[in-house]
Amino acid sequence: MSAIVSKRIEKSLVINGETLVTEAAWNDELETKHNALVEWLRSEDLAGVLIRRNENVAWVSGGAVELRVLTPGETGVGSILVTAAGKRYYFTTENEAPRLGDEEFGDLDFEPVIFPWYADDTLETAQKLAGGPLLASDTIQPGTTPAHLYPLRRALSESEIARYRWLGRQTAQATVESLESVEPGMTEYDLEAMTAANLLQRGILPSVYLYAVDDRIYKYKHAVARGNRLKNYAMLNLCSRKWGLVVSITRFVHFGALGAELASRFKSAAQVNAALLHATRAGATSARLFSVAQKAYGAEGYPGEERFHHQGGSTGYGEREWVATPAGTQTVVNNQAFAWNPSIRGGKAEDTVVLRDGKIEWLTATPTLPVIEASIDGEAYPAAGVLVK
Repeated sequence: MSAIVSKRIEKSLVINGETLVTEAAWNDELETKHNALVEWLRSEDLAGVLIRRNENVAWVSGGAVELRVLTPGETGVGSILVTAAGKRYYFTTENEAPRLGDEEFGDLDFEPVIFPWYADDTLETAQKLAGGPLLASDTIQPGTTPAHLYPLRRALSESEIARYRWLGRQTAQATVESLESVEPGMTEYDLEAMTAANLLQRGILPSVYLYAVDDRIYKYKHAVARGNRLKNYAMLNLCSRKWGLVVSITRFVHFGALGAELASRFKSAAQVNAALLHATRAGATSARLFSVAQKAYGAEGYPGEERFHHQGGSTGYGEREWVATPAGTQTVVNNQAFAWNPSIRGGKAEDTVVLRDGKIEWLTATPTLPVIEASIDGEAYPAAGVLVK
């Protein structure tokens, strides 16, 4: 399909003097996504698609637009319309329009549609602009067709991977800084605050906090902070977001010698993680990957451990786009991101990686922390060990 508009964005992505994505590469990404959306609309005989969800807004804008104001909100202060005729619009209110025009859409080729905050007529206007009533929407809208855009966004472009590398590296550094600052007597809330600050000062939004200490790490798989005071053992388990992309990472610190049993569990969790990474290849199904984890737990002497928590799965624009299940039909594609999180009663492995041409690339490596060497069929898949103080 020929290009509809040749110029999508008029800037490069530069962070602290480093060019992460050139203007040309960014334009290529945006053009490819635009054409994929238009092709999908035409194949479904739809006049346009109305995009409101934050992850989809970030995807279609190449990470250039952030409409989020309410941090936990699924939608932001505007929406995007792409039509089957190749037109692109953004809708917002008069009070939001100046900032969005200056800081979000100013370098992009979207036309603004602005209305009073008390008179939102997005759907009706979108139908008129699209030239027909048959619209898809990624949120529930009367008279629209559900738009599930994950299939279009599951394989990452080179410029998305460039942004992802920066996010993974910065999140890993923030996590290490936080871990090294942990001391006995701190509360789980202290750990949350410290890690959030290290992320926020980098312009990164924390989206998941699972900070636990001592016995709560053994008792609960999703141990949200409850204020317990640290004695010996702490877990920093978090997700972070920027440009719509999500990074997941978990790290641990232990004060005093690490017991042999807990050390063994970490080694086994690393081996299960290695088995999952080794099996994460194009064409592998969710069900196949679940089976790999199940067998790996059994081989490590922990049969049935997979029943106690999901093992992770595909990531990207969602903390998990899908998780591996016994009957899962989703399949792995090239240039897809994953975050596996096998755990065994206090021990756990979790990093964010990208599958690239049959090889695993780590986005959240922390080489200054202890490393557990795990391998499958002679292929190395290291996992983070416990920082012992």
